[in-house]
Amino acid sequence: MLDLGVCGKPNCGKSTFFSAATLVDVPIADYPFTTIDANRGIAYVRATCPCKERGVKCQPKNSKCIDGVRLIPTTIIDVAGLVPGAHEGRGLGNKFLDDLRNASAIIQVVDASGRTDLEGKPIEGGDPTEEVKMLEEELTQWMAAILMRELGIRKKTDIEGATKRMSGLGIMKDQISETCKKQGKDPERIEFEEKGELVAFARALRRISKPILIAANKIDVRGAEENYRELVSEFGEDTVVRCYAEGELALRRAAKAGIIKYVPGAKDFEIRGGDEKQREALEKIRGEIKGRGTGVQRIIDEAVFGLLNYITVYPVEDEAKLSDRSGNVLPDAILLKKGGTAVDLAGKIHSELADKFICAIDVKTGRKVGREHVLKDGDVIRIVKRR
Repeated sequence: MLDLGVCGKPNCGKSTFFSAATLVDVPIADYPFTTIDANRGIAYVRATCPCKERGVKCQPKNSKCIDGVRLIPTTIIDVAGLVPGAHEGRGLGNKFLDDLRNASAIIQVVDASGRTDLEGKPIEGGDPTEEVKMLEEELTQWMAAILMRELGIRKKTDIEGATKRMSGLGIMKDQISETCKKQGKDPERIEFEEKGELVAFARALRRISKPILIAANKIDVRGAEENYRELVSEFGEDTVVRCYAEGELALRRAAKAGIIKYVPGAKDFEIRGGDEKQREALEKIRGEIKGRGTGVQRIIDEAVFGLLNYITVYPVEDEAKLSDRSGNVLPDAILLKKGGTAVDLAGKIHSELADKFICAIDVKTGRKVGREHVLKDGDVIRIVKRR
């Protein structure tokens, strides 16, 4: 299961985002350092389930399906608020950077209203772009400190040695190789002449191994839209998403209570109950999301499918019934890196299946494909193995 880290300064709405994404209650308060220990929960990414296209009723085992939308679990980690100098032990220190070691991607929640400073204290006219730069710098310096400790200055190593030394950060060999290419280094002779060169390498490695998606939170507050546009101008439209975490949390709680019908990520909802006060509050949220949703689910989806380039594939054992051996229809949804092959899928299911791989059947086309066949998003695949 993928790990997504949720990061940000104190009082930016990070814990509200986490609760909204996972519907797990964590302390939520209007003061710094509400979160003391990393909270872990399960969020879901959305994919189109083949059930409607194929005219079948699916029976998911590792995921959920609501109205043809497959919800696939991923782990989400809420880490305590960062402040400038965290890599030097300020605030709650390196412990919370360490909680991000195995995160595949980072969702940074920023206060788009601009009403808190970098330490989470109330101000007017704050600059959310500085929050992003602060987090990027803290992560870079944290990674640079680890590189300094593990590799040092004027000490040669090769890519195998570097991968072994950086494995504690969840960094893979191909990520170090890509960083070497970007920094003009020979992967068989990795060496840093001075600290500035090492920090530059750490910055590039962080961007590749721990990419950041920006959740422009509190978008419902006056002035937030202007700050959102500044964030987009500075960091790019693909990197910044509008976010109304408080609204999403209210909608999920209302759905859980049966007051509304709401599928996470939907642009609207159906009110089915509640008293007058609750209905008024829900109508206010409806006005705020303006037919485009709260952004919370979109952020999780974008982190997995956009930032990390995953696709969804549906393995079956009986291509006629689209089922496993027990008769469960479309039982599993597997997240696979874009460019993944049929044998990669087999390995995701079970190592023995990859070892005994003969071929795969593309159920949609009926074609037999080989081990190096590149899979597409939404493929339904049967793996054929040796007995």
